[in-house]
Amino acid sequence: MQRTLIIFKPDCMEKKLVGTVLDRFERADFTILGIKMIRLTPELLREHYAHVADRPFYPNLEHFMNSRPVIVMALEGKGAIGRVREMLGPTDATKAPKGTIRGDFGTGSTVNVVHASDSVENGRIEIARFFKPEEIFG
Repeated sequence: MQRTLIIFKPDCMEKKLVGTVLDRFERADFTILGIKMIRLTPELLREHYAHVADRPFYPNLEHFMNSRPVIVMALEGKGAIGRVREMLGPTDATKAPKGTIRGDFGTGSTVNVVHASDSVENGRIEIARFFKPEEIFG
């Protein structure tokens, strides 16, 4: 079983799509191991997005991700990394096919509804970044 971190981004929260997106994950037979609402601090965002923090678009990304509270969730399931990313579609929602989460609800590369881990290792790191061990059940 693989684990992945999901962040319901500010646009997902604003459009009240959390239940709709969560339902897709549950119908795909993923198990929720932990879920909570948080506000992403600039420090946490710089750590999470360290791989792009020096890029020109980063200030806009940080502003967007800090614009309202988000929901973070740890999911588990068989082939979770690949299956979740397939459900999401490409990062650029304008290139995501209809039927994918980003294709149905996203509007761009940043405003794309959901973040998900891109590898098993990053899933482990990201879940540990956002959840204390006692907040994970399963």
